[in-house]
Amino acid sequence: MRIAVAGATGNIGALTVTALRKAGHDVVRISRSLGVDLVTGDGLDAALNGVDAVVDATNATAADPAETVAFFGAATRNLLAAEERTGVGHHVLLSIAGVDRVEGNAHYAGKREQERLVTAGPVPWSIVPATQFHDFAAMLAGWTERDGVATIPPLLVQPVAPADVADVLAEVAAGTPQGRCPDLAGPEPQDLVDMARRTHQARGRTVKLVPTWAGPLGTDMAGDVLLPGEGARIAPTTFEEWLATA
Repeated sequence: MRIAVAGATGNIGALTVTALRKAGHDVVRISRSLGVDLVTGDGLDAALNGVDAVVDATNATAADPAETVAFFGAATRNLLAAEERTGVGHHVLLSIAGVDRVEGNAHYAGKREQERLVTAGPVPWSIVPATQFHDFAAMLAGWTERDGVATIPPLLVQPVAPADVADVLAEVAAGTPQGRCPDLAGPEPQDLVDMARRTHQARGRTVKLVPTWAGPLGTDMAGDVLLPGEGARIAPTTFEEWLATA
C-alpha cells in the first residue's frame, strides 16, 4: 500500500515510517520541514496523490488550550479535506486513552478536537487511543529541571513503548477502518516519579525529583484516570525492557 504519515519527523511518526517500510509499504512522509504544511494546507494534495491511507501522528507544544485546539483543528480539517479530494480511503488518528476524562489540559483539548473532526468527517477512520509513552516521565521532568532539581506529578500510568505504538499504527493503517480501537497500553502500571528516577539512573544522570501537583498536570489526572479502559490491547514491551535500550 501507499501510506502517508503526517508528523513523520516526530518521535512516533518516524517510528511509524520505519514500521510501515519494514512491512513493505510505500511511505509518504508529511511534515512542515519536508515542505508540507498542515496548518495552511500547502503541498497536501500533491503529497496525498495515490495514497491509500494516512496515519496522523502530529504533535504540538501544548500551552494554551485555545491555541492548541486551533492548531489541531486547522491541521485536521486540511488533512481530511485533502484526503477526500485525493480519494484516500482510511484516516488513522493516534489519540490518548481516556481523553474525555481530563478537563483543562491543553493537549487533551486539542486531541478531543481532532477526534471530533475525524469522527464527523468524510473519510473512513480508525482512532488508536494510547496511554503515555515510556519516555513520558523523563520528558516531564526535563520541562521543569533547574540546577539538578525537577518537579513531577505523582501520577499512576500504564506506559507503552513508542515502537509498539508505531507497530500498531502501521498494522491498523494497512487494514480496513475500525472506528475507535481498544485502548493501547503497556504491560504494567507504573508510578511516574519512580519512572523518572529510573530513567535518569539508566542514563547516568542525577536529578533530585520533587513530587508535586503544582504544574501543568493537576489532580484531575490522579488515581486511575490515566490507566487504560476495559478490553485494552496490551503491548509487549515492558518499561524495564525499554530502559535497557533507551
